[in-house]
Amino acid sequence: MDGTQKSVPLAKSACTLAGSDMNRCGMLERMPKWLICVPLVIQWLWLALRHRSATLPSAANPSITSGGLIGEGKLEYFREMGPTSRTATAAYCEISTPLRQSDLELQNIMSTAGLSFPVIAKPNLGFCGYGVQLLTDLSALRSYLCSFPKNETVVLQRYLSQDGEAGIFYARDPDTDKARIIGLALRYFPRVVGDGRRTVKDLISSDTRARRSTPSRLHAPHISGDRIPGAGEVVRLATIGSTRVGGLYRDGGRYVTKELADSIDAIARDMPDFHFGRFDVRFDSLDDLCAGRGFTIMEINGAGSEAIHAWDPDIGLFNGFRIIFSKQRILFSIADSMRRRGVKPIGALQLLRLFRRQQRLIPTYPPSN
Repeated sequence: MDGTQKSVPLAKSACTLAGSDMNRCGMLERMPKWLICVPLVIQWLWLALRHRSATLPSAANPSITSGGLIGEGKLEYFREMGPTSRTATAAYCEISTPLRQSDLELQNIMSTAGLSFPVIAKPNLGFCGYGVQLLTDLSALRSYLCSFPKNETVVLQRYLSQDGEAGIFYARDPDTDKARIIGLALRYFPRVVGDGRRTVKDLISSDTRARRSTPSRLHAPHISGDRIPGAGEVVRLATIGSTRVGGLYRDGGRYVTKELADSIDAIARDMPDFHFGRFDVRFDSLDDLCAGRGFTIMEINGAGSEAIHAWDPDIGLFNGFRIIFSKQRILFSIADSMRRRGVKPIGALQLLRLFRRQQRLIPTYPPSN
């Protein structure tokens, strides 16, 4: 990698939907995380009392560790896929960090999986984009593996160059077998727009949202801060679109169609006992997405999925919490149905161990870029 990341032009539809006020942050984003958690924990405790189990949501997807509530690996979802869901997913392979493969062995592993550079490298046990990097050659891959914690698994996946990215929230009632999309978030990468005068660094410093993408121990963007972008030139600041590095989430509920819902439902039903979670996808155009085609799955999240469309700055604090509260009620209801079918929720101590392991690993990952 040459130390810079090229400007990435956004699709016209993406720019239009993101709006000219992309640097504006909503109330939920501005609130301290601990304060956001207070009402959510209170509701969780109420639902736990009502359903007689604080860990009940872990029963929602019994084929996944803790139902995907916490501590599961990305590869668990991929391994449960049948032919329909596998076809819709970006090609991937796994590499174990204790092994010291030669360059030829690494190339063979990638080639067998149908991969070539550039690729996305990510921790199998990941969260919020931590440790995710875009790698352009073997040297970058070797460096990434050497800086990764030992005895852990790295996932390499085909780099998806589409500008469109969405998180599609799926839920299926085990009692009625009815499925629906309960939320759709459009995700926009952190960016600045050049004016022909200021450097990238200056543009970032003057943008509330973009300032989150500045280098830190957990994020090291490959951009040249001294470059002066041309007027109107869009400079993408990160590989990932997480709000922690300046990404923007917009509520895309109006783009949910029967065709999209049917397509996602077919994929979810091709995975054993998958009832609740979020499909993160890249797509070619909104027209294609609405038609239920032209999208590729990057990863899947289970019971612990965030209702990220609630972070749309236009939604407001009250409606944002309403969305998250609704998500938790649906999750408990689905898990309760699965428990009546004999699925046993995970124990509290085991869940705590999974949480502690994940939290211990995150600071040891290479920085995202």
